[in-house]
Amino acid sequence: MIDKKVKTLSARVISNKMDKSATVLVERQIKHPVNGKFIKRSSKFHIHDEHNTCEIGQTVMIKQSKPISKTKSWILVTEENK
Repeated sequence: MIDKKVKTLSARVISNKMDKSATVLVERQIKHPVNGKFIKRSSKFHIHDEHNTCEIGQTVMIKQSKPISKTKSWILVTEENK
């Protein structure tokens, strides 16, 4: 049996207006190839939040899963209260 590594990320909730869904922002820093400065890059993901527990501004852990809908392929793992 092959054990696949599941991708998990830390993200910040930016919208929770949908039912059983939320939008999160994942920020990362990359090094510029020429001048070496660190630049912020971000990605937005739609996540599956089964019990509608996410609050705007909250930091959450998400993991990649099979596609749940056209835009959702990430699910909520844990919440960190702020």
